Amino acid sequence: MAHLKSLRTAALSFVLALSLPAFAQVLTPKFDPARDAAKDVAAATSIAKAQGKRVIVDVGGEWCIWCHILDHFITANGDVKALLDANYVMIKMDVSVENKNEVLLACWPQVNGYPHLFVLDANDKLAYSQNTGDLEAGKDYDKPKVLAFLRQHAGK
Repeated sequence: MAHLKSLRTAALSFVLALSLPAFAQVLTPKFDPARDAAKDVAAATSIAKAQGKRVIVDVGGEWCIWCHILDHFITANGDVKALLDANYVMIKMDVSVENKNEVLLACWPQVNGYPHLFVLDANDKLAYSQNTGDLEAGKDYDKPKVLAFLRQHAGK
């Protein structure tokens, strides 16, 4: 019986690993008011649990210039991207006129600016709430601060 359970677990991990690139492509390119943020968090949590990672919920919107600066910063810094990919499943949650996501946001600490990052453990519990203003440097993000944040909350 234990053998069947570990076989099922391995099969589920394999399927989730295969689906992760498609999942990431659907979720990460932009903030989308049509998405169901609660379903996205649940799906990300399932993948994170199977892969021994945490979830980062990137809260913001297409209207948010600092959200775009953060996306560019991550893409432009390979070490930041690698650390993020190795330890987290990152999803975007839109907050806009079209979708305020008030029900889900009410479960977490108040957001005072965007983007805002919530780190969840693999059991969907809030591990940390990060005001990204604390990670800024001039008109960009501070690489040592971002790397320290990612390392500190990786949960490993």
